[in-house]
Amino acid sequence: MNTEYFEKQKNRISNSVTLKLVVVSILTLLLLIPSSMIQHLISEREMRRNETVMEVTSKWGNVQNICGPILSIPYLSYVETKDGIISIKHHAHFLPAELNINGNLNPEIRYRGIYKVIAYNSVLKFNGKFDSPDFTDLKVEDKDIRWNEAFISLGVTDMRGIKKNITIDWNDDTLVINPGVRTKDIISSGVTANARVTKDKKYTFSFGLDLNGSHDLNFVPLGKETNVSIRSPWNTPSFDGAFLPDDHSITDTGFTAHWNILQLNRNYPQQWTDNEFDVDNYSFGVKLLFPVDTYQKAMRSVKYALLFIALTFLVFFFSEVLNKKKVHAIQYLLVGMALIIFYSLLVALSEHVSFNLAYLVSSVAIITMVTLFSHSVFQNKLVTVTILLTLIALYSFLFTILQLTDYSLLLGNIGLFIVLALVMHFSRKIEWYGAVNKKNGNS
Repeated sequence: MNTEYFEKQKNRISNSVTLKLVVVSILTLLLLIPSSMIQHLISEREMRRNETVMEVTSKWGNVQNICGPILSIPYLSYVETKDGIISIKHHAHFLPAELNINGNLNPEIRYRGIYKVIAYNSVLKFNGKFDSPDFTDLKVEDKDIRWNEAFISLGVTDMRGIKKNITIDWNDDTLVINPGVRTKDIISSGVTANARVTKDKKYTFSFGLDLNGSHDLNFVPLGKETNVSIRSPWNTPSFDGAFLPDDHSITDTGFTAHWNILQLNRNYPQQWTDNEFDVDNYSFGVKLLFPVDTYQKAMRSVKYALLFIALTFLVFFFSEVLNKKKVHAIQYLLVGMALIIFYSLLVALSEHVSFNLAYLVSSVAIITMVTLFSHSVFQNKLVTVTILLTLIALYSFLFTILQLTDYSLLLGNIGLFIVLALVMHFSRKIEWYGAVNKKNGNS
């Protein structure tokens, strides 16, 4: 009698729909562990890529930020102390009344192993003018101004990128550029040239700059009116910084961009003393982007792993219950591991081929594997076709989300709504306390 009772309880437990659902739910949560490991793998590969990029750019030229030219004139002020009157040296900085920059940005793809690095060579032409230096607002007497120590500074972030000597046409003079800056009031890295400056005289300037860099090229708007025009054959730029171009054009053959910035658009004047103002916050320019960042897309895709596992398990669960075909927990686990391997395979392939091709190969491989496995488990063509179509829909849905960045949240929520509606529709046929509802023709 007891043996018969225990046998019935055993069968009741083994046939419990609720218990099976609990087991499937636990397996789904457990598979989040390898999912998080895949995310860690993606982060590790991205970090290695970034280290390789830094290694290459450190030899070619890093991000370049151009600031200048700036006219600086030393002067003396006096302070009375207990030991007497001492003199203190200051620098008055004067910005251009007009600054025009025209340049060509020529990108180059550099390779290090399996990684690609965006580098560029820029050929820039500078011209403009300075108004006569006026110390009236600074209340400095003429005898304290060191006109013979005046100099021109040009800020260049990475000096290793300079490819040719620089000479400045300064009115009728030609100024020879020397490395280094004499004062770090405004710029910390760059070049300097002695300049012949006198009172009540305006100055025009022009010079060229042949510069290597990587990823970004930025400028600081120092003129009362600053005009910058850039042309490049790169067709995936990103305009960055404090100002967007006034007009630009992007085609398959490249881009052009033009900025026009007035002194009223920024929060520093045309002249000041020492390090009174910071100009770096107003830099602007262009960033050269690769059309697809494979690691970012792979990371976005793996965040949907829980959804994929849960929906695939639900299809197996409904197929098991409605077709009275038992599926072992190990078989659920094998299907889940196959779904996880998709992301690892996607990352590995995308490092060697395009992301879209890697996605196609990976998804086809996993869909084929899971479909064949499901056919061997259920031995039912209808169930096999249902699982095949479900997987195709899921991977197509994910691919669409990855392509539509701006609408991914909206599309994702619409997809979840549809999935939940389907789950509610099919779950109505399940008798959660026993066998399948007899009213639907099952026993």
